Amino acid sequence: MAGIYIHIPFCRKACHYCNFHFSTALHYKEKLCEAITKELSLRKAELANLTIETVYFGGGTPSLLLAAELDLILKSLNDNFDLSGVKEFTLEANPDDLNPAFLSYLQTTPINRLSIGIQSFEADHLSWMNRAHTADEGEKSVKLARSFGFHSLSIDLIYGLPNLSEAQWESNIQKAIALQPDHISAYCLTVEQGTALAHEVKNGKVKLIEDELAEAQFLHLRKRLIESGYEHYEISNFAKPEKFAIHNTNYWRGETYLGIGPGAHSFSGLQRSWNVSHNLQYINAINSGQLPMEIETLTENNRINESIMTSLRTQWGISLKWFEETFGSERLKILQKQAEPFIAQGKIIAADNYFKLSDAGLFFADGIAANLFQLD
Repeated sequence: MAGIYIHIPFCRKACHYCNFHFSTALHYKEKLCEAITKELSLRKAELANLTIETVYFGGGTPSLLLAAELDLILKSLNDNFDLSGVKEFTLEANPDDLNPAFLSYLQTTPINRLSIGIQSFEADHLSWMNRAHTADEGEKSVKLARSFGFHSLSIDLIYGLPNLSEAQWESNIQKAIALQPDHISAYCLTVEQGTALAHEVKNGKVKLIEDELAEAQFLHLRKRLIESGYEHYEISNFAKPEKFAIHNTNYWRGETYLGIGPGAHSFSGLQRSWNVSHNLQYINAINSGQLPMEIETLTENNRINESIMTSLRTQWGISLKWFEETFGSERLKILQKQAEPFIAQGKIIAADNYFKLSDAGLFFADGIAANLFQLD
């Protein structure tokens, strides 16, 4: 199985917390879309003999694309790859882009899933984040998308915001549940280097909330969504039964994916590669027939650590049987030894030949995983 990720690096506004590669200058948009079609052609052999199961337009803001630009990329996908096995075709969208005209156009494309970046239903928090949409547009976008036949819908929420009260967070959760999307992704606000938020934190203009309060918000969300019929299948992701995001689940399971566009990453099992995060450099290189990427061949420790990091974040955890079959009994013994303190603390559950995070360990997943890494 394999997936294709296409990065559209354009946004109307720069969200203060975001460190993904994007630009608010849209004058290269048409040329970049043309370059993406050329990269798809240059790299079609990389997925030869693999069934492509998912296609994902991420960003940035893919919903900024004009119909002609999106059609151009969709045609190149069809020209260069066998998409007959695709089960999930996702487009990330901002609520303010999901108007009737755009949704009507999307009905004519193979896109069958929308991931809507709502982030918050509170006007003051949207303004603080520098989001382009209003709170009202957030709710209306989900209802409108469903009225146009898009029933596979995911929404994003952010917790851990400064001045996010208990009542506001509960209101956000209530509104999310009332909309009944089949998938909800929730992320804790983090300070990423080079962002406007990082600058404001450094200068004392923004004070982040305590970890304990962010953890309480996370656990409250988890409790409410589980009560409402959602499964907590990955640290940041909740879904109705059998509505897991296939594309992202395949990431966590170590499946092959091809990343197209500036800043996009690819993974083949033994190698990881990433394109230059600069729009003009990307366009010029692709137009010269060159792939502007760096390639890293993964060591055994790299592969072990990636499997620990991704598997531990999911409800399935780390299969000790698979780990031993893949990496050997000595590597398994090291993992078991390193896990002992967390088992004793009740943060890792060892059962049925799996290591899984307990409720007490969920909020600390990344730190626990880092302590299980095997170093060169």
